[in-house]
Amino acid sequence: MAKPVNDIEAAAAEIVELRTMSSAPTTEARTLERALGAQIRLLRRRQDLSVSDLATAASISLGMLSKIENGQISPSLTTVQSLAHALSVPISSLFESVEERQDCSFVPAGRGVSIERRGTKAGHNYQLLGHLSRGDVVVEPYLITLNEEATPHTSFSHAGVELIHMIKGEIKYRHGSETYHLRPGDTMMFDSGALHGPEAFMGLPLQYLSIIVYPRNHG
Repeated sequence: MAKPVNDIEAAAAEIVELRTMSSAPTTEARTLERALGAQIRLLRRRQDLSVSDLATAASISLGMLSKIENGQISPSLTTVQSLAHALSVPISSLFESVEERQDCSFVPAGRGVSIERRGTKAGHNYQLLGHLSRGDVVVEPYLITLNEEATPHTSFSHAGVELIHMIKGEIKYRHGSETYHLRPGDTMMFDSGALHGPEAFMGLPLQYLSIIVYPRNHG
């Protein structure tokens, strides 16, 4: 027996929703076109040119240039070349804002930047797994290994939010006035402004992933 149309539509909607399982806003359509248009508008204004001036110099219609600057159409390579020539800039400069958005970090296994702790934090090895230089927030992913020299330290405090995912070993981790027993596969996420850190170890060495997120313009 065929399912009612409403049920099928609901199921389809649920599948679409579950594709990413994220509530983050979706990227706007025509990202490339919008970035290209914004860059053309920026360069035009820097040269104190009107839309009409640039359209005439590039031998395109006023309406087409307006649509290009608003990211409503995908201009041909010939049109892009004409605009670059009219603005007296290389074609690559028209895509600078697009390139800025494509920040990516790749760290091969075992090649993260290691930070060896001293003093009360001796035995706490931090391996930075990636870094992005742009964006509104800073994301610091660390692979943390506590070796035989490690001692408990519950006085960490910094801006942002932190996520911890246990990989190997067991640990009692304090956050504020609460203590959590973490085993492999366990995850906790918390406001990292509160005092926090490993309070007790159930054997060493142990290892966990720590991801710290905070606003780039903080402080």
